[in-house]
Amino acid sequence: MKIFPAIDIKDKKCVRLVKGNFENKTEYKTSPVDQAKKYKDHGFKNLHIVDLDGALTGETVNLNIIQDIVSKFNLKIEIGGGIRNSNSIQKYIDSGVEKVILGSAAIKDKNFLKEACEKFPNKIALGLDSKDGYLSVSGWKESSNQLTLDYLKEVNDYGISRLIYTDINRDGMKQGPNFNETIKVSEISNCPVIISGGVSSIDDIKKVKNLKNVEGIIVGKAIFDGDIKLEELVKEDA
Repeated sequence: MKIFPAIDIKDKKCVRLVKGNFENKTEYKTSPVDQAKKYKDHGFKNLHIVDLDGALTGETVNLNIIQDIVSKFNLKIEIGGGIRNSNSIQKYIDSGVEKVILGSAAIKDKNFLKEACEKFPNKIALGLDSKDGYLSVSGWKESSNQLTLDYLKEVNDYGISRLIYTDINRDGMKQGPNFNETIKVSEISNCPVIISGGVSSIDDIKKVKNLKNVEGIIVGKAIFDGDIKLEELVKEDA
């Protein structure tokens, strides 16, 4: 199973939000590049990055930071946050990231997702951010009125290479992931699923190992707050 330590970037700093609320954020002193180095030094191989400035603006605001991380550390990076056109996807792929995560733009325009999967084979991940069974978009500020599982069924054959499922109600709350909904998603999905939102302990990580079609898990706030020690976490990273 792959462990994805998370870095959320806002105003060139590492931050964590609670339930995606930009008004409820914690800033950390470590820079994104220093945090990536810490993960690399501990032996992690994968990294989940969200450009929160990008999520708000629709631009590749922190591209230079991503390029810096890619060039310095040999990490497999998935990047998301406001990626709304082919040009942005190309910029990130050119910088050397492993996967580009499409979210709101893919949900609002399924053709964009389909074309991106065709143009960039094995590079596109789909981020499904769900609240009470419905997809949320635009930095989680609005509901799409689309049921998560219905949308997934519609796009399942597009050639998506990875699915990142986040339960917004759990995100940043450290109450444990929503395993029941993740299992429903993973049973339908044609591609491997990454679980995100609410990880609170090593026990949460161990539960994921038994889930079918679940490739890995994203861990964010629990690392920054010291609830999960990196030395423990990296032992679960296969």
